[in-house]
Amino acid sequence: MREEYQADLVEVSRLLVTMAESVRAALRKATTALLTADLSAAQAVINRDAEVDAVYDQIELKVADTIARQAPVASDLRRVITALHIGADLERMGDLAEHVAKTAARRHPSPAVPAELRPTFKGMAEVADQMAEKITALIAKPNAEGAAQLEKDDDAIDDLERALFKIMLADDWPYGAETAIDGALLGRFYERYADHAVNIGEHLIYLVTGEN
Repeated sequence: MREEYQADLVEVSRLLVTMAESVRAALRKATTALLTADLSAAQAVINRDAEVDAVYDQIELKVADTIARQAPVASDLRRVITALHIGADLERMGDLAEHVAKTAARRHPSPAVPAELRPTFKGMAEVADQMAEKITALIAKPNAEGAAQLEKDDDAIDDLERALFKIMLADDWPYGAETAIDGALLGRFYERYADHAVNIGEHLIYLVTGEN
């Protein structure tokens, strides 16, 4: 029974890594769509979001089945419950990448953001991508110290979001309210993506240490 339980945990971890890789790729492609008005890239992200959701459904079923068959307690129970929380955050990260892609698609053939905002969004995307890369590695091999570093990455995203608003709220902003609203929402999507990565880091710290 113990070997079967360990096999279940390995499968759950594999599915989580698959999700993490998928949501990282989704935001990268959505950012390409956003900055280059690439409709095919945007549509690819939108079409593949259901695949991320399907993997999360597999995780939920596997965890429920494992709990029913193995009745884990203490640290074993912590591992399967943590997996559910991580999966939920990854699923939401996939949704946020889809939101970026939908904004790009809605504005096509025009770019969704003006040239003045592109460097800031590029910076936000680069930090978010680094965070997604880290959580993929941390899910495969949990490490509390590495997970704690995600908070610092999130601070960089917050700084870039503030820089974004500074540009859009300037007196000489020439693009009107609609473009500013799109910019604010897009900034929020990247910021929330990073927040969910931080949540995953906190779940992993709890997994390793048993402390909230």
